[in-house]
Amino acid sequence: MDIINQTNRTILFEEINPEKLDLITLVGDVKGIDSLSDDKVKELNTNLLVRSFDEFLDKFSPSVYSFFNAANQKVVYSLKKPEGLAEDQISEIKIDQHNDFLKMLFTLIDAKRSQGISNVDFKFEHLLDMISPKKVMDDIRQVRKEIHYLYSQYEKLDDGDPKQLDMGDKLNVLFEEASKNYNNVMAMLPLAIEDIKTRLLLGGSQEENASEAVQIGLLTIGESGELKIIEAPKSDSQELMLLDENSGSALSEVFADDYGSVTDSPSAYVKDLVVRTFSPLPAVQADVDTATEVRNYNTYLEFYKTAKDDFVKTVKPLVEKILGVKMFFDQYTSKNKGMAPSLLITNNKLDMTVKSSSITRLETYLNTVNAKNDFTDTIWFGIVPSVELETAGKVKVSRERFKGNEQVVKQDGNSMESLSSLLNVLGEYKIQVFFSFETGEETTFSNIATAGIDKYLDKCSVLTRKSYSEFAIPTVPNFTIIPKDKSGVVIDSRMLQTEYGVQLSQEKEDILRLWIEGVYVGAAYVAAGLVAAYQCPEYLRDQYKTVSREYPGVRFDIEAGDNALRVPTTMAKEISGFTNNIKDAINRKNFGFIFSSENAQLQAKDIRRITVYKARSLAASEDGFDSIYKTLVSTYVERILRFQTGDFKHENIVKFFSNNPSSQKSKWLGSRGYTNSIIHDGDDMSFIIDEKSNLCHIDLVFNGNVKNLEVMITKGTTPVKA
Repeated sequence: MDIINQTNRTILFEEINPEKLDLITLVGDVKGIDSLSDDKVKELNTNLLVRSFDEFLDKFSPSVYSFFNAANQKVVYSLKKPEGLAEDQISEIKIDQHNDFLKMLFTLIDAKRSQGISNVDFKFEHLLDMISPKKVMDDIRQVRKEIHYLYSQYEKLDDGDPKQLDMGDKLNVLFEEASKNYNNVMAMLPLAIEDIKTRLLLGGSQEENASEAVQIGLLTIGESGELKIIEAPKSDSQELMLLDENSGSALSEVFADDYGSVTDSPSAYVKDLVVRTFSPLPAVQADVDTATEVRNYNTYLEFYKTAKDDFVKTVKPLVEKILGVKMFFDQYTSKNKGMAPSLLITNNKLDMTVKSSSITRLETYLNTVNAKNDFTDTIWFGIVPSVELETAGKVKVSRERFKGNEQVVKQDGNSMESLSSLLNVLGEYKIQVFFSFETGEETTFSNIATAGIDKYLDKCSVLTRKSYSEFAIPTVPNFTIIPKDKSGVVIDSRMLQTEYGVQLSQEKEDILRLWIEGVYVGAAYVAAGLVAAYQCPEYLRDQYKTVSREYPGVRFDIEAGDNALRVPTTMAKEISGFTNNIKDAINRKNFGFIFSSENAQLQAKDIRRITVYKARSLAASEDGFDSIYKTLVSTYVERILRFQTGDFKHENIVKFFSNNPSSQKSKWLGSRGYTNSIIHDGDDMSFIIDEKSNLCHIDLVFNGNVKNLEVMITKGTTPVKA
C-alpha cells in the first residue's frame, strides 16, 4: 500500500445537476497538451470528487425547478432550470434528506433491510403514505413539539445566561426550518389541508371521519341533578390548551411576527394558518364558515394531488440517480475507516462525454491521472447506468378498448453506441466499467427469474471479442425499491358537507390516489460500490481473520468459496430465488456480474441480503466469460511493475521477477495465505522477454488458468543479470 495507496476510485458517467460544473467544462481546451496541470486536477477534485453521500448532496445539490402556469392552473416541474423566466418566477426545490419523497425512500430501504423479507410480503403501503398531507403534518408536529420544549426552557432562563444563548441558537435553527414554508404555497398546502380537517372534524372520532357542528363546552350537573354540557366561557378556553399556556401564547406571537418579517406577500389566512399549525391555541378557533372551508379543503386536496403526481413523475429519474450514489457508498460498511471508496462524478450526459469534441478532454484527464507513476488520483472503476435495452415490442392493437399503459419514450437512456465508444477509451486506461440497463419492470429480479438472461447476452454480444471486452462488466438485475404494482399512495378523501356537519367521503371515486409507478436502483451502482468496498483491507478484516494491511483486495475472488455470503450487499432480499433452470443457464454461460436473491446460511445464520452470484466481464475464457479479479490483478501488477522498474527497464524487470528474497515477486510469494494476498496458493507468475520485439510477456497463473500481460520494455545501458 506504500506505492499504490488506493485501488477503488470510481468515475460515474452521469449528469446530476446541469447548473453545476462538469468534467468537460472544467478540463477545457486540450489542443496541443498531453496532460493537465496539478492545479487543474485539484480543481476537478474540488468540484467533482465526493467521498460520502452527504458530501455528494452538498456538492451537487440535486434540484427540481417549478413555476406556475396560469393558463392551465398547474404547477410545472422541470429537472432543468427553465430559461427565459425571471429568477423570482422559478422555485428551486432541493432534493436532499429533508425532501419528503427521498425521506420516504430511505425509510423504506432501511425497513426492508431490517426485515429481510421479499417484496411480495413487504407492506409497502405502510411507508408510502409518508408523502401524504397527514404524514407531512406529523413531521411538523414533531418540530412543533421541539420548538415548544426549547422555548419553555429558554423563557425560564435569565437574560444573558450562556445556556439561554445556546437555547436561542437551537431555536433559530428550528425556526429557520419552519419558516422555509412561509413563502412556499405548495409547502403550506398539506398544512392547510390538515388544518381544515382538524377543525371541521373536531367532534368526530378518527375512525368515523365525520363530525357534527362543534361548540366547546363544559360537563356540569344542573340544579335538579341532571347532567348537561354547557358552552364554555371564552375566558376559560385557555385551560384547554395541551401545551404550556404562557409559552404557547407568547410563541404564537413570535410565529405571527416571524411570518410578517420573512414573507414577501403577507396574507391574513396564511398567518393564522402558520400560528394554528405551530402554536395551536383554542382562541383562534374562531367562527368557522363550513361551506367555504369544505370547498377550500377539496380544492387544496385536488391541487396537492395533481401537483404531487407531476412532481413525483418529474423527480423520479433524478431520485434514482441519487439513490444509486447512496447505495454505492452504503456498500462500504467498515467501522474502521481505511481505504474508503471515492467517486468522481462527470456531471455530463454520456452522449455528451463521448462526442468527438469532448472525448479528447476525457482522454487528457485520464492520461493525467492513470498514466503516471503517481497513483493518488488513479481511476480504477467506472459506472454507466441506464443503458438502453430494447425488448420485443407489444402486440399491436387496432383499437384501444380499455385504458392501458402509456408508451413513454425514455429520454435519458445511454445507447450501446455511446457505451462502446466510452469503453474504447477506458480500456486504454485500464478502467473496469460496471454498466447496467434501464430501470423498470423488465430488468428486475422477478423478470430474470421468469425470463432468464438471454436478452442481456444478445444485447452485450456487440461488446465481446473486442480489445476492451475485459473492461466491460454487465451488471444485472436492477434493484427494486418500490414495485410498480405496489406503488399507489392514498393522499386523502374528499370532504362532504352533510345535514349534520361534515364527513370524509368513503366513495371509491372520492379517494385521491397517486401512482409512483415503481422506483429502482441501477445494479451498476451497487456492484461498483461492493467491489470498491472490498478493495479496502479494513473492510475485509470485518469478515476474515487473515487479512494483510499491506495489500488491497485486487485478488479477492468474490465467487470463490463462501466469499459471496461473507461479503453480501446491503440490499434486502427481493424474491424467493432463481429456478435451477435459470441458474444452470447462468452457470453454463458464466455471464455478467449477476446478483442473487437466494435463501442461504453462513455459520447457521440466515443471509437475508442480496449476494453476488457471478462476477464476470465480457472477456471470453475457456468456460464462458472471465472473472473480473483477473483483470484487476493484471492492472495492479502492471502498475507496480511500471513503478518499480522505472517504466519497464529491462534489467529491473528481471530483478522484479528474480528469486532474490528482496524482489517483488518473492515478497508476494512469501505473503501467501492471506485473504487478500496478491499470489494465492496455486497461483504463479513468470515472464519471457522477446528481444526482437522489445516486449515482455508475463504469464499470470490463477489456480491453473493463465492470463497474459504484455508490456513494452525500455532497453537499459547496463548488462542484465538474473
